Amino acid sequence: MRTKIYIALSMALAVSISSCKKSLDKPLLGSLESPLLETKDGVNGLLIGTYAALDGMAGDANGTYAIGGGNPWETSPDNWVLGGVAGGDANKGSIAGDVSEIEPIMQFYSDPTNVFYNSKWKADYEGISRANTVLKVVAKVSAFTDAEKANIIGQTRFLRAHYYFDLRKIFKNVPYIDETTTNFNQPNNTDVWSKIEADFDFAYKNLPSTQTSVGMVNKWAAGAYLAKTYLYEQKYPQAKAVFDDVILNGVTSNGLHYGLNDKFDDNFTPETENQKEAIFAIQMAANVDPAGPSNANNGDMLNFPYGTDSPFPCCGFYQPSADLVNHFRTDDKGLPYLDDFNSHAIKNDMHLASSASFIPDAGNIDPRLDWTAGRRGIPYLDWGIHPGSSWVRDQSYAGPYSPIKNVYWNATQSVDGDNHSWAPGSAINYNVIRFADVLLMAAEVEAQLGNFAQAETYVNTVRNRAANPAGWVHTYKNPASPTSGFTDVPAANYKVSPYPAGAFASKDFALKAIYFERKIELAMEGHRFFDLVRWGIADTELNAYFKYQNTVTTDLRNGKYIKGKDDYYPIPQRQIDLSASGGSPVLKQNSGY
Repeated sequence: MRTKIYIALSMALAVSISSCKKSLDKPLLGSLESPLLETKDGVNGLLIGTYAALDGMAGDANGTYAIGGGNPWETSPDNWVLGGVAGGDANKGSIAGDVSEIEPIMQFYSDPTNVFYNSKWKADYEGISRANTVLKVVAKVSAFTDAEKANIIGQTRFLRAHYYFDLRKIFKNVPYIDETTTNFNQPNNTDVWSKIEADFDFAYKNLPSTQTSVGMVNKWAAGAYLAKTYLYEQKYPQAKAVFDDVILNGVTSNGLHYGLNDKFDDNFTPETENQKEAIFAIQMAANVDPAGPSNANNGDMLNFPYGTDSPFPCCGFYQPSADLVNHFRTDDKGLPYLDDFNSHAIKNDMHLASSASFIPDAGNIDPRLDWTAGRRGIPYLDWGIHPGSSWVRDQSYAGPYSPIKNVYWNATQSVDGDNHSWAPGSAINYNVIRFADVLLMAAEVEAQLGNFAQAETYVNTVRNRAANPAGWVHTYKNPASPTSGFTDVPAANYKVSPYPAGAFASKDFALKAIYFERKIELAMEGHRFFDLVRWGIADTELNAYFKYQNTVTTDLRNGKYIKGKDDYYPIPQRQIDLSASGGSPVLKQNSGY
């Protein structure tokens, strides 16, 4: 049986910062007095509370909501709106006007009052505040051995760095608060990258290789995140040194040497999670306490197929875009169309009723598509053949496709599905970093340093896993009873191959191939927008996306990306207003807003 750190806390030790008038301006109102926490149990409880903030959720027996108030989807740790929808992986989905705050975000005309920004800000600073409390209290406890204390501090500084990393990539200019801060109304005029580096570096050097619970972070997760930080800063030699160490020597917190799971979809089912590919995963659990708050992945509770006869009670959001789906077309050699994928569009059922006949695309397709986007005529996990429009709320608005990676299986829904509320949660972990991500980040670093052969090797390792027929979607043994199992017959004409030796002959080609591979391997996992920004190509890629996607759906007609302005989201106006001191706000707004 797996041992996990679950993200719920009903104990009093978790009571903390939500009673503050804002996330930064006051210390721990409503918390237990410090002397009561200055024990080993007290510190460990506070550390669990810091993990508990990873999903951005709070709740009680009456329901689940975002930390600090608001809706769960506003603080989802996978950033499906700010990273996925805004990055062109997906349309908002559902129908026009439903969760209307997403519409200006995905078209880049939102303003600082948008509720998503303030909710995300509060959630991340809640995690930071909890981490800072652990660091203050653990320093006063003498009962720990030196190794125990280093482990606790290492985990805590890792978590604090994670929350700051999230804030930095979303907002760029954020105030820095640590355990020594007494004036919590800090300006946002200093870049926090060096602070993030320092925390991950400490964790990398001080955490053990394995932990007593698989949900706890270890040395190698810290190394992967440190290298990712270097990559974002374009410190390629430093990133390479750490990536090399992680790839060669890294193990999971339960001692499995890092590697790719044999099957791509094993990353997205509770029964096969926390295996060798999981580097840093936010642990989710369904049906833990029917009388208490949900511990499932409620940030994605809107993101299930929904239509006139879908098997889910809600809500039809996060529909993969036609542009994303077309990225999965391959040529007669099993390679992608890097430059003109939309000229080789994959056939869809737009404007067709489910009662009308439809034959799925017979051309070459990367098999990862059908674990990423549900499409008409193809098995949708074990829920049945996707019927098209009857599982979609409004095709003309948001397209014909359905998300999959966050969806539990029919056969295990009683265990993996969480029905605490009107929309389903799930027990599927969110992988903040998985090993395929590390290989592709390392490939990017190698290409930047001119090591093209090594970059190609890393990319081909990922593609070779995709080429394993055992990991493809197959037809049902009995279509009338999808839970009865699958045949050995592929559900589509899957064809994917590694790049031929020497294909990565230039930096330009290598980076183009790596960027494309990240798009398809990590699709619908919340990375895309942030990748595009750090590569400096968000304007060209997203404006081209708007141009094509507008030929398919009606939801992006006002889409326009402005480089220099839209690279980062606005500082929440609520936080700027609350920072006012002496008649002037301490926090400054990002350029262009």
